[in-house]
Amino acid sequence: MPSSLPPSRRALLAGAALSLAPALARGQGGPSGASAPTASGAAESRSLIAAPAKARIKPEPAPETPVWAFDGKADGPASPPVLRIRLGEAVRLRLENKTERPLSLHWHGVRNRNAMDGVGGVTQSPVAPGASFLYEFTPPDAGTFLIRPLVVGGSSEPAGRGLAGLLVVEEAKAPVVDRDVPLLLQDWRLEADGNPAAFGQTAFAASSGRLGNALTVNGRPAPETIEAAPGTRLRLRLANACNARATRIRFDGLKAWVAAVDGQPTDTFEPLRATLPFPPGTRYDILLDVPGASEPAGSVVALIGQGMPLARLVPKGEAVAARPPVAPIGENKLLPPEIKLQNAFRRDIAVAGGAVFDKAKPEAPPSFTGDPTRIWTLNGAAGRAENPPLFSVKRNTAVVLALTNTTAFPQSLHLHGHAFRLLHPLDDGWEPYWLDTFQLLEGRTARIAFLADNPGRWLVSATALERFDTGLWGWFEVT
Repeated sequence: MPSSLPPSRRALLAGAALSLAPALARGQGGPSGASAPTASGAAESRSLIAAPAKARIKPEPAPETPVWAFDGKADGPASPPVLRIRLGEAVRLRLENKTERPLSLHWHGVRNRNAMDGVGGVTQSPVAPGASFLYEFTPPDAGTFLIRPLVVGGSSEPAGRGLAGLLVVEEAKAPVVDRDVPLLLQDWRLEADGNPAAFGQTAFAASSGRLGNALTVNGRPAPETIEAAPGTRLRLRLANACNARATRIRFDGLKAWVAAVDGQPTDTFEPLRATLPFPPGTRYDILLDVPGASEPAGSVVALIGQGMPLARLVPKGEAVAARPPVAPIGENKLLPPEIKLQNAFRRDIAVAGGAVFDKAKPEAPPSFTGDPTRIWTLNGAAGRAENPPLFSVKRNTAVVLALTNTTAFPQSLHLHGHAFRLLHPLDDGWEPYWLDTFQLLEGRTARIAFLADNPGRWLVSATALERFDTGLWGWFEVT
């Protein structure tokens, strides 16, 4: 297959919590009603303060790392926030920027109102240091969504300094689980003294991106330890907020069922070989039961090197009664019931650029010569707001994009404002789950299909933020 998804069609088939008060404006109605404004004054907004902080990422005696965090503190813990609302409730959140760089927040995976998509320089003006901006929208879908900084030309640094979070939109009728556990993965590229390595390095942007040398889960050094009684049913919300780290995750000693991919529910399935692809921006909702007391602790492992545990599930206490069989968690009813491909609008999009390897010296690192601000292109153009659109379609048009990766590197790509289906090579069907992010291997072509039912200017963009900053994005228009 053209992506990093497992080859079988059916095989694929706790941070700080803050509850946001519900607003009076409800029933936004999904993208078909996404332009409706939220009722002014319907609920008091909450603040999300981006400010300098410190975090223990390297073990002592190394000093703490200076980071940016969404907690508004000058020092202390820097756990990413987990914002929780119920389906139908509104987000009214004021970003206060107390960092030294412009910011905006992309609600990764939310089929949002265009003005609230949070792409600084395209859908809004970036929030200047010392300024604030009110994000005000009602998510049309339940699910697990990422909060990522996204500013044209300036996303890598705020993300690489730690700014990330989760938005959890709980179902009207949630599945029966004993605990709901977020697991937000970040990696950090640090110097020996614990300080972040310099940002804006062309060598990183032109190749694999800013790969870290330290991992955290929920803002703490991995692995996260989860203690629970044997048989406890958990809902793990796994999310990759790394700048560029694409990996695979494996479930060791655990029987895991995937209940949602990229926030969208699916028929529950066990992943092939107990592993799943995990590029930046991807989310999974996993249902599993804690192993028995006589069994070893289970682990969620990132397949980096010999394997790096992200979470350990340790049985502790008296066993609980057996839970009922795992079942689907429901569906998001505002997703299009079907996508008719017969008369779909079709567009080819080629991803190009980046460093190249010298075939005569295969052991040599890749090299790049050219404009460091225009390293990557879509259809020959580096991302700029003033560029013409990749395409323009009328609302409720079925769209099929053929994306070809001509670069020397896998590319993790994200479709803004919509959810798509990954098509089989001959358009004879599609994978049985919705996505908003996927990985396209080098030299491959993949086709995705979606219903363009959300008006506005939307991006097709890299989720590796150094690539986004240096041109790997374009925009399309739904009128």
